[in-house]
Amino acid sequence: MSIAMPDYVTPVAEKARAAARVLARATTANKNAAIKGAAEAIRARSGEILSANAKDVAAAKDDGKPAAFIDRLALDEGRVEGIAAALDALIALPDPVGRVLNTEKRPNGLEIRRVATPLGVIGIIYESRPNVAADAGALCLKSGNAVILRGGSDSVHSTGVIVECLQDGLKSAGLPAEAVQTLGTTDRAAVAQMLRANGLIDLIIPRGGKGLTSLVMEESRVPTLLHLDGNNHVYVHESADLAKAVEVVKNAKLRRTGVCGAAETVVVDRKVAKDLLPKLADALEGCELRGEDEARGIEARIKPATEQDWDTEYLDAILAVKIVEGIDEALAFVSKHSSAHTESIIAEDADAATRFLEEIDSAIVMHNASTQFADGGEFGMGAEIGIATGRLHARGPVGLEQLNTFKYQVLGSGQTRP
Repeated sequence: MSIAMPDYVTPVAEKARAAARVLARATTANKNAAIKGAAEAIRARSGEILSANAKDVAAAKDDGKPAAFIDRLALDEGRVEGIAAALDALIALPDPVGRVLNTEKRPNGLEIRRVATPLGVIGIIYESRPNVAADAGALCLKSGNAVILRGGSDSVHSTGVIVECLQDGLKSAGLPAEAVQTLGTTDRAAVAQMLRANGLIDLIIPRGGKGLTSLVMEESRVPTLLHLDGNNHVYVHESADLAKAVEVVKNAKLRRTGVCGAAETVVVDRKVAKDLLPKLADALEGCELRGEDEARGIEARIKPATEQDWDTEYLDAILAVKIVEGIDEALAFVSKHSSAHTESIIAEDADAATRFLEEIDSAIVMHNASTQFADGGEFGMGAEIGIATGRLHARGPVGLEQLNTFKYQVLGSGQTRP
């Protein structure tokens, strides 16, 4: 006799749909008040958040999680303040709901408007980063959407308190607390139920590693906005200022190794390899470099690379090194191995930079800048839900505008169609 599986999603989603209808017509002032209240609650309950996070970190360490995973999971006073500050920044941003995107007056007198509207109920499935709960909750709130959060079991204690803070803000502004909810379980069956909740959830956004993203791609019956892995490249062109290149590569790799904007491969023009590689090895002390025989012949501290290294998102202090003959080979290599997230060229040659920016088809392409700027906050969005690497609806950092769709409003004066 089989035991019926609990329905984790339907009761939560039904409350979310009711809350979404309220949010869709909420004023900007009302939504901003809720976000302000949430930021205040996060600051007031900082000690509680840190205590909850300490439980999550201790459990992750006991489970043998790697250092990069722990870094993504761990909070301190500065990171908690950063979470609250990101909410403050959202308050200052324009409300995307109700924007008139286009207006056309037809010869028959009809006025046709394309107007930005919320998506409805958004389900976000993510792994170990507790700040995602605050960023996603506040972004969805301001863009008029209700959100159902399903964080990983590793961040369950941290997420629980942060969501309570968001709900405190909603209630203080007279908005339904059900606009931001979690499923309240670490049962993996809840993820499968979310992916099959067509009609209850309007959009699924996964934020995590390849395993999670692959699961969502294969199993979801709900439309998805994919955030794929960040196998990012920095290409050092022959015209590069090498001192600048070293600093950019160092920051792109080591500022935080566990974020999706971290560089995983440095592509080096053969003409500057002999000068650059020893400087990189010096600057990236503590970072394991992996390259082919040519690179190892120039710099003995580089370890052997395999073909697998070119396609690996390390999220750790490891950097692959590839030597190429000119920009044509660089473009071909990056295009073949990129995950379409973020790429950067270091070059003083404007023509080379323009060609790289135009020909590399990734969501974010940079010139003379660290790939770690691949972040919604750095793009002026206040926060982000993720970096979309697909080509439909939204691409790059997913902020307020990307969480809206649109509808057509047709204004007439009694016209009938012949």
